[in-house]
Amino acid sequence: MTAWRVELRAPVASFRDPLFPGISRGLPWPPPSTVRGLLAAATGRPAELLAFGMTAGSEGSGVDAETYHPVAADGRNPAVSGRVRAGKGGMTIRDRPFLTGVHLTLWLPGPDGERIARALRRPRWPLRLGRSQDLVHPRPAVRTVLHPAERAVVDHAVAPAGAHRAPSALVHRMAASTSPDRLTNRWADYLWCDAPTGPRAVHGALRDAETGQAVWLLEP
Repeated sequence: MTAWRVELRAPVASFRDPLFPGISRGLPWPPPSTVRGLLAAATGRPAELLAFGMTAGSEGSGVDAETYHPVAADGRNPAVSGRVRAGKGGMTIRDRPFLTGVHLTLWLPGPDGERIARALRRPRWPLRLGRSQDLVHPRPAVRTVLHPAERAVVDHAVAPAGAHRAPSALVHRMAASTSPDRLTNRWADYLWCDAPTGPRAVHGALRDAETGQAVWLLEP
């Protein structure tokens, strides 16, 4: 199978875990739904639902203080744009976890992959990961070949649950895709290693012929 391999870098990014409402808990890598939003920004389409492979990681992390302005659900008090008054649980300071030196590699197979790789050279909208100021810098896409594999380098690959048994792998429940109106998410469990992991027995994986990296195509 032919595919385009694309590397993306972000100096700083932050991914809030929506499964912990009211708590500033950060995710260690971007959910697949976030990556799909980035690809849709590149092509200008409402959504991109192709299956793609990915590895993700970061060079460091930290926490900073951020000002939050809660907005009233009923939109009252338009003079302050619907914001909740300070005396009623309004403006507050919270910790915000963030990642530094975020690196993401995508494998985009087939005709849709070629279309998206071409769009990444001249994106329709700014490319962001997580928050609006977390700009992404894509590197030129490279064509590669993916072969079925029983053993490959796992490293920081994002894989379906049960795809390998690397000791450092943890299961993360994340959004696989989000509807264009942002009202519906599809959730899935993913395996991800927080430390580089060498060759392992793998299930349902492909292997990049050039790098030896295990690649799992993640469905929307």
